[in-house]
Amino acid sequence: MAIIFHIAARAEWDRGEAEGAYRTASLAAEGFIHCSTREQVARVAETRFRGRQDLILLSIDSDRVGAEIRYENTEGGRELFPHIYGELNADAVVRAAEIEIPESGDFTLPLDSEGAEGRRLH
Repeated sequence: MAIIFHIAARAEWDRGEAEGAYRTASLAAEGFIHCSTREQVARVAETRFRGRQDLILLSIDSDRVGAEIRYENTEGGRELFPHIYGELNADAVVRAAEIEIPESGDFTLPLDSEGAEGRRLH
């Protein structure tokens, strides 16, 4: 089981969880859902979500994702990020943890050896 991570607005995840499938604006615009590895997620949080307090960190079992996952860099860099090419089936999310990204950028992930701590979903 490989865990990948996605930072979502709480309201969007709640809607996706209720519907059984999570979709993002990036899926409609770019064709995929942006995700991160454990090593990448803190940097992504600090770069793209600084100061947000309405977020949830999804721990996704990549083996349970129904859509294709590609590791790529679409911005021309060398670092590869996991991208989900389709909607995220809610049963692939094994944990969800509420997070806050401080303005200071000193973000600490709520991680243990299994992934993100938080409400066990499935």
